[in-house]
Parts: sequence; C-alpha cells; structure tokens
Amino acid sequence: MDTSITVKVISGLVILLLIIRLLGKKELSQFTPFDFVYLLVIGGFLEESVYDEKVSVWEVLYTIILWAILIYFIEAIVRKFDKIKPIIKGEPAIIINDGELNIKELKRNKLESEQLRTMLRQQGIFSIKELKFAILEPNGQLSIMKNEAYSPVTAEMLHLHPAKSSLSHLLIDEGRIKEKNLKFIDKDREWLLSQLNKEGYRDIQEIFYAEWSEESGFTIKTNS
Repeated sequence: MDTSITVKVISGLVILLLIIRLLGKKELSQFTPFDFVYLLVIGGFLEESVYDEKVSVWEVLYTIILWAILIYFIEAIVRKFDKIKPIIKGEPAIIINDGELNIKELKRNKLESEQLRTMLRQQGIFSIKELKFAILEPNGQLSIMKNEAYSPVTAEMLHLHPAKSSLSHLLIDEGRIKEKNLKFIDKDREWLLSQLNKEGYRDIQEIFYAEWSEESGFTIKTNS
C-alpha cells in the first residue's frame, strides 16, 4: 500500500479537526452556509489529492494549512468587525413582525411563501396568525414567538408557584463514582456513601445510574 496515501489521509484528518475547533463549539444546526463551505472545500482538496500520485504529501499539507490559516483570519475579522459579519455570515431577518408578514424580507431572503409554511408546519404552526414574530436565522432555521392568544398557559398566568428547578449531576455511572462531578458540587465520597445508605443502597456496584440535584435529591437506577 502506498504510504503517501496514508500520510495524506491522516494529515487531512488532523487539519480538519483543527478547522472544526476554529469554528468553535457549534452544533451542525448552528453552522452558517459559509461554515459548511469551509468543510466542503477541505473535502474537495482531500478527494482530489489522496489518489493523485502527482500531488505530493507536502503539497496537500500546504494547501490545507493555507486554507486553515485563511479561515482563522476570516473568523478573527468577523469577530472583531461587526459591520463585516453580516456580509460574510449573514444576519437574522424578521419575516413576521408583530403578526404581519414582511414580504420585503421574504423576497430578499429568496424564501417562497410555501417554503415558509413548510418551516412553520415543522414547528407545529399551521397558520401565520398564530405568530407574533418569526425570525430567519443565518443558519436557515426559523425562530418563532407565538401570539399571546396561541401561547400555552404558564404557571405565572395561573398564579402558581412551582418548585425551583436546579441542575442535576451524574454521581454514579455503571457502578463507578464520578469523582470530578462530586468535586464540582463540593461533596466527597463519604457524603455520597452516607446519602446512598439513607436511600437504602449499600453496594455501589449494584447502582447503574445515580444523579443528584439540590432540589430533587437522588434519582437512582439499579442494574436489576
């Protein structure tokens, strides 16, 4: 097997991972079209060069590294200059404003009425009259705010006072104590064992899953 192919693939993978890190901790749904272009071009570079014997490993590395540097500078410029960001990354567009369909923004974003209706139906909205605001995000997704008349009833509307919610922490995973999570909540192993003993559990190995929150206490699932 040609070792140059192996080196090209490994080098391409490493640089690709670095580029993804440059783009930040985003979910795929948060990627803008420009972000996808970054990755597609890298894929094109690798696809064309891996099996081309005329292209050396160094040429592949130079191309990918140069592209990564360009991406880094573009991202840095976008973060520094707010006026450039809309040009490169795009900006949110208010498609429905206070219940009124903004036809101008609809056309400017090349969005057809039926496409808008499809996006709304995917969020359980079957009529524009149900909305107060709809914003087309740079990644192409639609963020909505329902009209008050169509909004679900909240505890505040009913003058209720639900219990305060708090973050839960995984303390035991498949019979193993998560020491890092214990430290995060300023607790130790002795505290955990004592609390589990109160809950009726004396053998950690029998616990498959145990989470704890300040408000709700323990949620425990055993192996059996």
